[in-house]
Amino acid sequence: MLRSRILLAASLCAASIVTGAQAETLRFGHYANTSDTPHKAALMFKWIVEDMTDKALEVEVYPAGELGNSANSLQGVRLGTIDITVTGNPYFTSFAPQVNVLDLPFLFESPEHAYRVLDGAVGDELMNSINAVGLQGLAFWEIGFRNLTNNKRPIHTPEDLKGLKLRTTPNPAHIEAFTILGANPAPMPFAELYSALQTGTVDGQENPTTHIYHSNFHEVQKYLSITEHAYTAAPLVMNASKFASLPEDQQEALRVAAKISAAYERELNRVLETSSLEAMTAAGVEIDMEPDVEAFRDLVAEKTRAMYSEKFGDDLLTKIDALAPSAQ
Repeated sequence: MLRSRILLAASLCAASIVTGAQAETLRFGHYANTSDTPHKAALMFKWIVEDMTDKALEVEVYPAGELGNSANSLQGVRLGTIDITVTGNPYFTSFAPQVNVLDLPFLFESPEHAYRVLDGAVGDELMNSINAVGLQGLAFWEIGFRNLTNNKRPIHTPEDLKGLKLRTTPNPAHIEAFTILGANPAPMPFAELYSALQTGTVDGQENPTTHIYHSNFHEVQKYLSITEHAYTAAPLVMNASKFASLPEDQQEALRVAAKISAAYERELNRVLETSSLEAMTAAGVEIDMEPDVEAFRDLVAEKTRAMYSEKFGDDLLTKIDALAPSAQ
């Protein structure tokens, strides 16, 4: 049902786009394995682009870091050695630091709140800051709301995190938050994480439920806590020069495909969240569905917001807060 609705939307959009250009192949590299939702969305993106351009544009998808880890793939797109990638928002903050706002702990009240921000004027403003550094933003895909896993002990309160070596993204807000909570943050590429958990290089990590399950982290982690302590967007970006070189109809096909695939991925994540939790429970993972989230929020939310405001002001935060369901 979901797939048929999205394919119908793609077909309706395709009706207005016809191209006779010579076929060109775009290389799309990403971090996720083939069972995870970003890869399924990438295949949807490929199908729509090729259908809308009558295969004048073809997309080759390289999953699971085949073209490099997230940081290297993003740099490859900036340099033009890769055409397209999608990765978590934290990997953009080193050259577009304003987008760090999206990663602040407990910023969003719900998925709907996040989507209002990403799909509206605030999302456009943040994507423009990414576009200023040799990239062409196409849409905001997602990683999702992040939860904690580890091999040492159940995590119910912030006190339980003390001393744990925890893989995080390279995002300053994430690193600061887990430092405040008493953990030892250890940023590393996603592609290296399974091995690091398996060997004990790190004690734990934090990712959305569907990512944890489809990346098989439940095989090497004992405890999961549904903290939903931060939401991570995933900009889908293309090399700006390559995008500019394409005719307008092909550019439009890429934009349309990116947005339809974003909606597809988001719905897949919602659908698969429950089944992922059930599968991990059956596999023996001990899951805390109701950790003391307020205790985590009280320690890190205001401090990390203040850190961001000191550098970039309150304007974006005010706009984001105004779009929260509780503010409507």
